[in-house]
Amino acid sequence: MTTLHTFRRILRQADTTLLQDALGGAALVVMLFIGLHLPAIV
Repeated sequence: MTTLHTFRRILRQADTTLLQDALGGAALVVMLFIGLHLPAIV
C-alpha cells in the first residue's frame, strides 16, 4: 500500500469526523484571534 492510498482510505472512512475536527479547529483559531485583539479594542 502506498502512502497516498492509505491517506485516501482514511479520508473516506472519517468524512464527518474530519469535517467536525476542522470546524472545531477553525473555531479555536477565531477565539484565539479575538482574545488576542480584545485588549486593543477595550
